Amino acid sequence: MVTRIIAKKAARGTKARVVDAVAGTLGLSGERMSRVDTAWLRMDSPSNLMMIMGVWVIKPGIRYADLAHRLEERLFKYPRFKQRVVQDAAGATWVDDTQFDMANHLVFETLPKVSTARQQQALQDRLAALCMEPLDPSRPLWQFHLVENYKGGCALMVRIHHCIADGIALISVTQSLVDGGSVPPEQKQRDKATQSAEDWLIESLLKPLTQFAVKAIDKAGDSAVRSIDALFDPQKGMERGLNHSYDAAKLAYQVLTDLAALALMEDDSPTMLKGKPGNTKRVAWCAPLPLQEVKAVGKALNCSINDVLLSCVAGAIGEYLKTQGEVVKGKDIRAMVPVNLRPLEQAYKLGNRFGLAPLVLPIGLENPVERVYEVRRRMAGLKGSTQPLLTFGLLAVAGLLIKPAQDAMLSLFSKKTTAVMTNVPGPATKLKICGSTIEESLFWVPQSGSVGLGVSILSYGGGVQFGIVSDTTLCPQPQKIIDLFEPEFAKLAMVTLMLPWGE
Repeated sequence: MVTRIIAKKAARGTKARVVDAVAGTLGLSGERMSRVDTAWLRMDSPSNLMMIMGVWVIKPGIRYADLAHRLEERLFKYPRFKQRVVQDAAGATWVDDTQFDMANHLVFETLPKVSTARQQQALQDRLAALCMEPLDPSRPLWQFHLVENYKGGCALMVRIHHCIADGIALISVTQSLVDGGSVPPEQKQRDKATQSAEDWLIESLLKPLTQFAVKAIDKAGDSAVRSIDALFDPQKGMERGLNHSYDAAKLAYQVLTDLAALALMEDDSPTMLKGKPGNTKRVAWCAPLPLQEVKAVGKALNCSINDVLLSCVAGAIGEYLKTQGEVVKGKDIRAMVPVNLRPLEQAYKLGNRFGLAPLVLPIGLENPVERVYEVRRRMAGLKGSTQPLLTFGLLAVAGLLIKPAQDAMLSLFSKKTTAVMTNVPGPATKLKICGSTIEESLFWVPQSGSVGLGVSILSYGGGVQFGIVSDTTLCPQPQKIIDLFEPEFAKLAMVTLMLPWGE
């Protein structure tokens, strides 16, 4: 595929003229959407809308006017939030919304009157409904919902289409909104309409391989530069001698191995969590676990915090399935885990710059210590993989295809996946917005294709919270899984204390 794209260099001028002609016909003057972002734009389906969802619980409550002023002051420093998307045969264009009205994007809401004990359920129900409510395609693809009188304060629900940015970039956006947050640097817009096939190949494949902050990819970066440079300039590559051939061969072998692994992924173990999703969702989350306790267990077992938390996820899902009458012994499920592929200091540029790593969770291992070590072993196996880069490249290619072909390509992954799972470290101290404290911070990334389960893990303010969004056909009561996270961690902590201690 890469060779074919490079071979089409001669046609790039024609392609640019076609894009210019389309934009001219539509009367547009804007920035072309990247291929990867275009893929996310077209990935919406009746069962899964490509929106990143989030909620802040804020005390005391903040005023609508103050929040509107903060958005105007900070959010609109990012041009994307005042631009709408116009699609055409060649892709899509970001266009300034000359009819922009804040009232369409900052919505004031009240929840049904319920007891204090039922308020979280009411908020979860409203979030679940918003998960399946499409954003207006004629306006910028985002919306904030300010909920008054929630648990002695207020709640802020956020919906942002994935084509605007990935989760890491949107964390940068939300950090700019808090008290003391900084606005992004001024950006120079680049005319994407004149971008050639070779340009986007380098943008989408070479730069992630050589620059992004993934350790395994970083180690292979220099040899990748030499190898791909040689592809563009064979004579120059020959002059460098044979010293780099071994590095290039190793990289090529790793890429081919990982590509084969992606193509030949075994199907997940059959469980009730897989199947054809419907068109309604449920949202649930738990109270924070103390982060220091998670760290202590990880240190005692010589495992990372990530290993401990993912082991709890596997244990909770396995235990839930057992309560539903399923036999899980020896079973695994696959979760696609987003991997950041850009320096964090460049997150303000928005867009999507991440790959996906397939993590197989051992839900059938009952012993919590055995399970955490198995998770550690599998995580170690992913660290030398280029699979996140390859999935990013596949999304770039998908952005060039017509929607039916894109759907067919991406469905290969969703058929072999049970869940999408994110694990993001947040600030250690609680933040403030408009003078009030953000007490809780949660978010969920969307699922695609036939995937019906999304799990998020977020550390914030000294605690760790688990959140789930699920399709009601496949998992009608995600709170039952959520309620098992704390017991699974407690079980692991108890067994850890009972282990023999050496000198």
